[in-house]
Amino acid sequence: MEVRGRSSYRVPGSVSVQRPEGVEPWRIYGERDVYDNRWVKLQLWDVEPPGVERFEHHVVRLHHVAVTAVIDDQDRVLMMWRYRFVPKQFGWELPGGIVDEGEDSSDTALRETVEETGWRPKSLEHIVTYQPMVGMVDSPHDIFVGRGAERVGDPSDLEEAGHIEWVPLADIPGLMARGELMGSGTLVALLHILATRPGRGATTSH
Repeated sequence: MEVRGRSSYRVPGSVSVQRPEGVEPWRIYGERDVYDNRWVKLQLWDVEPPGVERFEHHVVRLHHVAVTAVIDDQDRVLMMWRYRFVPKQFGWELPGGIVDEGEDSSDTALRETVEETGWRPKSLEHIVTYQPMVGMVDSPHDIFVGRGAERVGDPSDLEEAGHIEWVPLADIPGLMARGELMGSGTLVALLHILATRPGRGATTSH
């Protein structure tokens, strides 16, 4: 399987915004655990923002996650219709999951796609790594785009799979307007794809 770059974006020469100078970071004096299990860690950090008195700030640490948008040659994206008890809602999601300790996120992206959908992409392209809730939650999300998928079997994770469908990219704005796209990883990946389709949006390297 081919895996491309980190990240695929090429910064165009027309970008004029520069990083401001003279803005100071917060000082961090220490941290302590409040709650810790295999899924979530809650901490209190002893911090001091510029010009503000020291105080303790809550920090939530979650797992590193990989999410994959698999596109076919008919301009469709592989999605799952699922129920999430938080926030008590059905919706469309992209395949994805937790990056195991010592595992490369591209391997996670491939593994989760096969387990949840039964489809295996022939290539993966890393798009971006982002934090979904900066300032309080630490949970890096790696976003991939997959192409050339082939059916390799039925989903092995039936609880995760729900209903699987190839959704036309032309339907994505409407699903977004109806509030049926679930999770920031799904939104970031699909917005990237829509913005970088031929004749639109940002430039990517090839």
